[in-house]
Amino acid sequence: MTDAIHHTEITWLHRWTDHLFSFRTTRPPSFRFTPGQFARLGLASDPDGAEPDIWRAYSLVSGPYDEYLEYYSIVVPDGAFTSRLCRLEVGDRVWMDQQNHGFLTLDRFPLEGDLWMLASGTGLAPFMSLLADPLAWESFDRLLLVHSVRESKELAYQDTILSLGDHPIFGEFAHRLQYQPVVTREATEHPRQRLPHLIASGELEDLLDCKLSLERSKVMLCGNPQMLQDTRSALKARGFVSARSSRPGQIATENYW
Repeated sequence: MTDAIHHTEITWLHRWTDHLFSFRTTRPPSFRFTPGQFARLGLASDPDGAEPDIWRAYSLVSGPYDEYLEYYSIVVPDGAFTSRLCRLEVGDRVWMDQQNHGFLTLDRFPLEGDLWMLASGTGLAPFMSLLADPLAWESFDRLLLVHSVRESKELAYQDTILSLGDHPIFGEFAHRLQYQPVVTREATEHPRQRLPHLIASGELEDLLDCKLSLERSKVMLCGNPQMLQDTRSALKARGFVSARSSRPGQIATENYW
């Protein structure tokens, strides 16, 4: 076991549905990360100290100053990793690689204008971390968080998002945040269309009363690969391009699937 690998202990669990859950672990004192990044978690077939034999990438939900690390997970049927992970309880161990990973971070863009955070499913996780960072609230005129799920019971963290107006640090900026749920497979008060359609039709802009602008908008995407592909295509049809180190742009995504 190298010095970069550290075991952490589960300290809290919350089951949103039978296939979605969040958990917190202890945080190694030396671990640092930038909101929007992910960690690599490992599980051992022998829980009594053997080295992990399987690893997966998990975006961090927790903020950079939290004393714990929080993650949001789906249970993949017969999944090699999540079928083990979902059986763990408070007090059990999860290994982590202390190297931080990922580029779905605010330094991809100039810190100005409007920040759009478009998520499907557990892709909400990095945006919760961004909303726990004072830099996001101070840098952008508007923060637009859109979370697309299949059923309303999958709208995880909704109470946390809606209570940000009472936050002791971010509360004064709460008027900058707009939160739009999307529920695609049941009738609710929320839109039922997928994110690419809502962008192509202009409905998303109408719902949030904010234009997707090449000059003002910075768009972050996180979710399943099909959502990323289709939403990128809808944005690129509007003239948006991916932000790269060699070229400024308006779209940032994370690819760890």
